[in-house]
Amino acid sequence: MLTRYDSNFIQFNDLPNLRQFKEAAHYLRDYHRKYGQKHEKFYLPANTVPTVTLTDYFQNIGYDFGYNELYAIEPHQFPLVKNESDIEVVEVTHENFETFVQLQFPQDLEFGREFAEQKIELHKRNFQERHILQVLAFYKGTAAGSMDVIVAEETVEIDNLSIAEMFQKKGIGSRLQRFVMDQFSDKTVILVADGEDTPREMYQRQNYQCLGYKYEVQKIDQD
Repeated sequence: MLTRYDSNFIQFNDLPNLRQFKEAAHYLRDYHRKYGQKHEKFYLPANTVPTVTLTDYFQNIGYDFGYNELYAIEPHQFPLVKNESDIEVVEVTHENFETFVQLQFPQDLEFGREFAEQKIELHKRNFQERHILQVLAFYKGTAAGSMDVIVAEETVEIDNLSIAEMFQKKGIGSRLQRFVMDQFSDKTVILVADGEDTPREMYQRQNYQCLGYKYEVQKIDQD
């Protein structure tokens, strides 16, 4: 997916100095332009804050930068969730896969039709993956929320958890998480949250523990 920024980036294993970052940015810009890509994205090493020299450069050149946090919880630590009869959480199957796709399509359109259509293909590939579980939440029979669950030997990761705007603040997000806790009670549950956004506060209230952070740097070429 050339238009999916999170699939096309450079990961630094060590914090670069300004010269090293400029060299990497020049390389990535030239490489992406060969394929019609208009973005540059970089991940800095985990639990490392960029230097003032780097942050000044990011701001002067127009890079967006911020950090994500990794959270973890043991399923028995997750708070009890009221079992509202209006909410039903189910695994995605052949019968409801199209519903899963159509629920996410309007959100993906915000990033362009090409991205949204490529995202459908990604959903199809994920559906075939044995280690990825796709999940739907219904509110009074209407598809209202979804997520991907990435299953590993010792952990499960909650990814792409989203609730349709008209169904927010009805407890659907908590029920989706509760589904994971019940299905994988023997594994540690992890997720990634924007370090400067409000959902992280919800995760903290739900007893998730922050394990670390990682800065990301991104720029979209306008020409």
